[in-house]
Amino acid sequence: MKAPQKSLKDWSSQNWRTKSGKPSSETGERYLPEKAIKALSAAEYAATTRAKREATRAGKQFAKQPKKIAEKIRGFR
Repeated sequence: MKAPQKSLKDWSSQNWRTKSGKPSSETGERYLPEKAIKALSAAEYAATTRAKREATRAGKQFAKQPKKIAEKIRGFR
């Protein structure tokens, strides 16, 4: 299996969701792997969701993670 195919397979085997379990389009929450959500504190998840909502309001499709949170969840993606 080529590297891009393996990467896609690994990514799709993770359980990506929002913390509430509702669609992000309804709640504005960030989709993350379930293990990453469990690794974040409530305040950290709120900070990443706040960044996602601000970017969405600004008309952006993608929102960068806050730096400290990105470092913490890097291994889960």
